[in-house]
Amino acid sequence: MNNVHDMGGMQGFGPIPLEENEPVFHADWERRAFALTVAMNTAKQWNIDTSRSLRESLPPLRYLSNTYYQIWLDGLERLLLHTSMVSTEELATRKAAGPGLPGVQTLRAEEFPEALKRGWPSERPATTPARFALGDQVRTIEFSPRTHTRLPRYCRDKVGTITQVLGVHVFPDKNAIGPDEPQWMYTVEFDGRTLWGPDTTADSVSLNCWEPYLLPETQS
Repeated sequence: MNNVHDMGGMQGFGPIPLEENEPVFHADWERRAFALTVAMNTAKQWNIDTSRSLRESLPPLRYLSNTYYQIWLDGLERLLLHTSMVSTEELATRKAAGPGLPGVQTLRAEEFPEALKRGWPSERPATTPARFALGDQVRTIEFSPRTHTRLPRYCRDKVGTITQVLGVHVFPDKNAIGPDEPQWMYTVEFDGRTLWGPDTTADSVSLNCWEPYLLPETQS
């Protein structure tokens, strides 16, 4: 999805401030927003790629005005509405208006630490051979998707080199909108000058790319 969230490599946003000994959370509500978002993943009503996609679809002004965890909280509200787990009236009144959505998996507080420890692994069994190997030169595709993708704009239609073959993983572009189609994933290293020209101070950038993002450079 081409939206304001995809700011990698863009100019005009000023320097990124570095806070010495920065805490994980600057306020208690951030801790609660993070915990709520992670805990709700266990309800089995969406996946991580769906949640990323809905956060990305926030209106640009709202996205840029929000703090990091406010974006998470707004995204969670959109997920709850998207899946009909709550209604707009319930959000406004902060009161349940019915018995709730059937089939929602619940998680007791004492089960939460173990659920976090298990996580949500993305690796899947390989059913086809990898198309690329270490050292191959590839070119990323040029596209402007209307839905979620993990290929940033600054790395599209660029030549890079395969430095790792990472196995088969959940493919976010498909997983966000429907049944997943797992794909081989690779680490691709790009020369900084390839991405931003001769004036850049970045020597190189490494990016994990799923196979559908890549073409052999000889076909470009």
